[in-house]
Amino acid sequence: MNKKINIAIDGYSSCGKGTLAKELAQALGYVFIDSGAMYRAVTLHMMRLGVDVADEAAVERALEGVEVGFLNKGDQPAEVTLNGISVESEIRTIEVASKVSEVAKIDAVRTKMVALQQAIGLQKGVVMDGRDIGTVVFPDAELKIFMTASAAVRAQRRFAELIAKGDDVTLEEIASNLAHRDQIDANRENSPLTLTGDYRVLDNSELSREAQFSMALDWVNQAL
Repeated sequence: MNKKINIAIDGYSSCGKGTLAKELAQALGYVFIDSGAMYRAVTLHMMRLGVDVADEAAVERALEGVEVGFLNKGDQPAEVTLNGISVESEIRTIEVASKVSEVAKIDAVRTKMVALQQAIGLQKGVVMDGRDIGTVVFPDAELKIFMTASAAVRAQRRFAELIAKGDDVTLEEIASNLAHRDQIDANRENSPLTLTGDYRVLDNSELSREAQFSMALDWVNQAL
């Protein structure tokens, strides 16, 4: 079958959007784009420059010198690059996570990232996850999935992930960070996280990775 579609996966933090998106992309031979990683890279850029993200003019000046891309690693997931250099490990820290929603809600940042994401999707065959992929980036995506899970499950998953990496964090700190990000993502003026009627809802609070992948792949086949 030569037909290709774009797949938009939106939802809350630590719902496993990236995991599902990567698995679908690999199974279908599609391109996976981690939009959240793009915003994390911009956040890292602002942090390195010491930019006050409340100063819109300063943010716009800093954006003039930033290029976000992806480094193809063959059979491995692509790594996010900031000005040509991989920052995959740096953008996954709790420090970046605590600031990314503040940066991602800035109009100038979203405008730049959305334009880049839309250009990537023109050829179809893209799986992209984020907060506004199905509403703003790919409003005409043939398949839109909205992922969710209970707050307790999401916090525990993120906590285990960071502890495995050796980060010194507490479960309470993670839960607070996720609640803060949820509040910002759902209430920002520019393209908030929104569940519309054309999404398929996937609550994976009690689903295994295998079960959620099977469910999503069935939806892909229906869309095709």
